[in-house]
Amino acid sequence: MSDKINIEVVYALPDEQTLFRQSAPAGATVAEAVRLCGILEKYPEIDLADNKLGIFGKLAKPETVLRNKDRIEIYRPLIADPKEVRRKRAEEGRVMKKGGGKEAAAI
Repeated sequence: MSDKINIEVVYALPDEQTLFRQSAPAGATVAEAVRLCGILEKYPEIDLADNKLGIFGKLAKPETVLRNKDRIEIYRPLIADPKEVRRKRAEEGRVMKKGGGKEAAAI
């Protein structure tokens, strides 16, 4: 078995997406790989204590051990709480459109 694994680290902003492909030592954790790839130098706003991390869309702890070909995702904090937005819309009497809208409601 190789002592290196291949991984990707991705981070997306509204107008820019960055992907780092790299090798990491076998047994490396999510946090170690993020530090190794150099993304923290390019985006100093990333704080591993605050930003949530994931592997292929599922939340992962920084101490999670990586497997070959894992893709680490660094998530940005939400600007607005979705539950709060829905509550405010309900108070204002607005309805969120889902599916077919008015036509589906008439059926």
